[in-house]
Amino acid sequence: MSIIEVHNLSRTYKFYRKEPGFVGSMKSFFARNIEHARAVDGISFSMEEGELVGFLGPNGAGKTTTLKMLTGLIEPTSGTASVLGHIPHRREKQYQKQFSLVMGQKNQLWEDLPAYDAFLLNKAIYELPDKEFKDQFEELVEVLDVGKILNVQTRKLSLGQRLKCELIAALLHNPKVLFLDEPTIGLDVVAQKNIREFIKKYNRERNTTVLLTSHYMEDIKELCERIIIINKGKIIYDGSLDKLVKKYAPHKRLTVTFNKEGVGREILSRFGKLKYLGPHRSIISVLRKDAPSVAASLLSAGLPVDDILIDEPDVNEVIRHIFEKAS
Repeated sequence: MSIIEVHNLSRTYKFYRKEPGFVGSMKSFFARNIEHARAVDGISFSMEEGELVGFLGPNGAGKTTTLKMLTGLIEPTSGTASVLGHIPHRREKQYQKQFSLVMGQKNQLWEDLPAYDAFLLNKAIYELPDKEFKDQFEELVEVLDVGKILNVQTRKLSLGQRLKCELIAALLHNPKVLFLDEPTIGLDVVAQKNIREFIKKYNRERNTTVLLTSHYMEDIKELCERIIIINKGKIIYDGSLDKLVKKYAPHKRLTVTFNKEGVGREILSRFGKLKYLGPHRSIISVLRKDAPSVAASLLSAGLPVDDILIDEPDVNEVIRHIFEKAS
């Protein structure tokens, strides 16, 4: 069942361009130079119930604008979008009760109030029955381990603690669709890992449909089997992360560890493209299909090989390669 349906969705912004200086100001006073920028340019995709999809792209690609259209914050210039059978920009109360938007750079909590006060306000906004609120609240507090900070002023919380409370506020009404815009931005490695584990667990247990944007490839690798890549307002890839790597990265990396020094560039270059040469460790790039046979050749060549690791290329490199080709 398709929960999200997007067809030829576009959003164009109008802005005014002024020439510099006093003369430019006088000209714009009488006649403004109007220009248009297309933030989202005719994108189409759909998502099934329970899917967790990564939505990737460089800054200014159109990710956040798309999320804002899907949540009804802004209206599309053209095209259609449907979420849970609702037209988002109509802002129907029934729809607003079934989704949540968490933006890592925006706060829905009040700085001078403890998080628990915000939770009580959300209870009233979403008209949650006492038992439903209590059950959901207690479960989220336990899973996210924030019981000791509920009555602390939000401004005194760490960034990780604040984000956990933001997630609780967003999930109290048990939404069917969750939009996450850079949920781990600015967090340390441990906090990022904790948030990722929570999102994965919540998606699996509640079958919640999740659309996630992130600049951290660890978020995408850990959470998403399917990714959508957008660049300059257009979708340039929609498919599995695994297929993306195989399609745009035809090579694998062989990290070879030696128990002796002295294996030189000339010898290792016979086996593939040498990416790194060190005294005890070197990295060789080979065609994906040739990786097993090259590894076997290294082991049988009489070299002082201690270990060989066959690895996929870094996903960041793959994504960067796609953006370069699309530019």
